[in-house]
This record gives sequence, C-alpha cells and structure tokens, in this order.
Amino acid sequence: MSRMGDVLAGFHAAWEFESDSVLIRFERGIRTPKLFQALGERRIPLEAIGAVTLTPGKRGTVVLHAVPRPGADPLMEAAAGQLREAADPYRLVLPAERETLAEYYADELRARLTEDESPAERYLVAPPKAPLQFKAYDAKASFDGKSVSFRWFWTGASSAKWKAGDQRFPVAALSGVEWRSPELFEGHLRLIGRDTDGTPPPQADQDPAAVMFGLGYGPVHESLPFAAAVLAAVRSAGPACAVPAAGPRRDPADIADRIRHLGELHEAGLVTDEEFSTKKAELLAEL
Repeated sequence: MSRMGDVLAGFHAAWEFESDSVLIRFERGIRTPKLFQALGERRIPLEAIGAVTLTPGKRGTVVLHAVPRPGADPLMEAAAGQLREAADPYRLVLPAERETLAEYYADELRARLTEDESPAERYLVAPPKAPLQFKAYDAKASFDGKSVSFRWFWTGASSAKWKAGDQRFPVAALSGVEWRSPELFEGHLRLIGRDTDGTPPPQADQDPAAVMFGLGYGPVHESLPFAAAVLAAVRSAGPACAVPAAGPRRDPADIADRIRHLGELHEAGLVTDEEFSTKKAELLAEL
C-alpha cells in the first residue's frame, strides 16, 4: 500500500489501508444499514481477500468491492449469499467523481493480493465477540462462547418445543449452523449436531435445535453476527466441525404438504406472488 493509514471514505463506511490488512469502520446513522452499525469495525487481512473489483453503482456512484475468499470470514459463510448488496460489508460505495481515486486504491490492493481465490483452510477474519443474544419469534437465543441456549416464549413456541423444554447446546456437540435470513420466507437459525444420523430434520418451527424468525424478530443485524460467532466457535473446536452443509432431501409427501400450505398463505394474501414463486421453486428443488 502506498502509505500506512491511508483512508478512503465512502457512504456508510471508510476503509483504512494498512500494510497487511484493511480496517473497515462503519458509520452510525439512520441511513446506515443496521448490520454495519452492529459490526462497528472489522479488520480484513489481505490474505482473506481473493479479488478486488470496481464497478459503476446506482445514482452516480461507483462500488469498490473486496471479494472475500470462500471460508475466510465466518460472517459471510453464515450468510451463504443471502445478504442484499446494500448490506454487504465488503462493498464501499463512493460518489462517481471519486472513481479515479477508487481505481488507484483498487490497483494498490490488487498489487498486494496473492490472487488466491481458493477456499481458506481456516477463518482469517475475526468473528463477532461473545456473549451475544437476540430475540427470535419463539425464543431468546444466547451464546456465551461455549454453549448456545434457547429459552422458549410461550407466545410463539410450538407445543413440540415446549414439550422438549429450554435447550442448551455445547459447542463441542455441534458440527455447523444453518442461518436463513429473516428477510426470506421461513427464516430461522438451526444448530446442526455432530450425531445426526442422516434423517431429515423437523421443520424449524418444530425443531428444538432451531429458532424461528418473524417480522421484527431475529433481524439480520442481530441474528447473523450471532450465527457467525457460533460457526467460528464450532470450526475452532476441532476438524470434525465443518462449514454448514446443505441438509438432506425431504420426503416428497412432506414437500407436497408444504407447497399446499404455501398456496393457502398465498391465496390469503399473507405471501406475495414473488415469495410464493421463490419458495415453491426452492421446495421443488429439494425433490
């Protein structure tokens, strides 16, 4: 980098360039994405960056994007591509008149990178720090760095969860985390145990190892850092703890029931046309 401590300020964030990393400081404000405000600041080692792009943005802007290597950042691994562009912490949006300056920094960054876009063998970006907690629709989820706890709400938890009782999951007993954004249909956070036998898990609203999101419950800026911190702890606990994998395929009859229920929600006006089409396609893909 040209000089240690050089800063490039954009909308909602400023990047400070160091010899071996980029320190991203996020602004606080009404228009700043809540996820950025929750993160505060993040130090991204250059070895965690696989590529750098500069592209035209919307409404007279340009976007400097540091593309993270797969497996380098627990936050992005937990997100699994579900973040909206505006909430991507690796994007710096700048006024178009600063394009020349942005291109300069992009070139400087590229010169420092190893051009290694292969999956990282370990997390290179520090996870959010525990303790962490958030309120989901049916439970309060807490993580103290060693175990995850779910305390059910009588107003939202299913009878199956009430019957199972409040839950506590030591990190050593987990193999992964499944996070489905609260902004998507059937958002949830599910903990994946090491001792799973390959049978499909229950639906999230019936699974004592999962908490459900809902309107105003488990928002991205609270639930995603939580999922990332748990995932990082699971990974560091041992080689058996891997990045969350896609779950097993569901029974066709179960999927048919889900599609029928989805259709009923759609007819009742509780699900938009777009949500109905997207979720139906996802369910059909599981057959």
